[in-house]
Amino acid sequence: MNQPLQTGPAEDVQELAKRVRAFVDQRILPREAELAGPRERARACQQALSAEAREQGLWGLFYPGRMSSLESYLRVAEQEGRSEYGGAIFGTELALDAHMLTRHAATQVRADFLAPLLSGEGVSAYGMSEPDSIGSIPATIATTATAQGDHWRLDGRKWFICRADRATFVTLVARTEGAGVDGALSMFLVPTDLPGFSIAREMDILGRFQGQCEIVFDGVRVPRHNLLGQPGAGLALMQERLGLGRLLRAVHWLGLAQRSFDLMCTRIRGPRGPRGQQARLGDKQLVRLRVFEAYQAIASARGLLRDAACKFDAGLANAVEVNVSKVAASQALSLTVDSAIQVYGAEGLSSLTPLSGIYRAARATHILDGTDDALVSAVGRRLLDAYQDVDSLDFDWPSLPATPTAP
Repeated sequence: MNQPLQTGPAEDVQELAKRVRAFVDQRILPREAELAGPRERARACQQALSAEAREQGLWGLFYPGRMSSLESYLRVAEQEGRSEYGGAIFGTELALDAHMLTRHAATQVRADFLAPLLSGEGVSAYGMSEPDSIGSIPATIATTATAQGDHWRLDGRKWFICRADRATFVTLVARTEGAGVDGALSMFLVPTDLPGFSIAREMDILGRFQGQCEIVFDGVRVPRHNLLGQPGAGLALMQERLGLGRLLRAVHWLGLAQRSFDLMCTRIRGPRGPRGQQARLGDKQLVRLRVFEAYQAIASARGLLRDAACKFDAGLANAVEVNVSKVAASQALSLTVDSAIQVYGAEGLSSLTPLSGIYRAARATHILDGTDDALVSAVGRRLLDAYQDVDSLDFDWPSLPATPTAP
């Protein structure tokens, strides 16, 4: 079961979403070329925009104590996600670690890691995937944590670790006992300035470097209290983290999908052709079909995400809802940006529009935070397992028994 979020004061969510939308459209979108440019210039631009967002009270909106609920935040987060740089600029990409530390870190660990994160001085990364393991199978994790007196010794490699190029600490998943998964994995908070920690190489995503790296832990020593939660609780913490993390990522993808939809429809309705004549793309049935299917996909994914968030806020099991909504948001983004590019033609493939960058981001969503294939397989198995004892499934509660099977 989920733990309800720490809530903050009630928000005028609609007004807040409008303010975030205005900031994205007026301050971030005009500087996306700079944000995608040379690294030092891009980082300076990001930091400047983050400072502006902080001044306007728009930074860290989903940090513990800020928003009244996850469901409320989703309405704001869609607007943050209109730019693929929004998560970094608004501090949202660090919110997941802030919540995990608030829930599970000991007092000293909070002082060392949470306080800098909330102030904007700290940057977190999450080390789970490994070069020789299968990301969707925790049992294949090989990185080890060995208790040695008042310290843990950490050894192993992780790769495709987001923000590893600038992280001040890594939440590391490591094996603390023998074979198996339950009780064998634990999470540790590891400062990146410790001896034995290094970046082995930078790793691009579809030809672009976005802060992901392969990192090495070679005899890194951390105090015993740098444990997150209890020893052996790593698998449960991973599942909790993935559930919330998938929702936070997926709602930003909907923001990109909405932007792609806006670009597509504006183009369809805009004047094109010789002497200012309108191309009348909107009169073509196939074009209308693209608009319909994109709208349907976005609206459906939005409803699924909000359903999953409502169950999360209530502290109820929502694994099926989370995984289905993650896949739905990924599919909605891919479908919409692909249709927008088709409407734009060659221009949509070029740097004359943001669509080519969004398209690359869309393809990556089918891999990030759990591959579509793994999630579809897991949900399908879980739904079929539900029919062992019932002959009808309650779609509002797919994880719970419904009508008992007739004798």
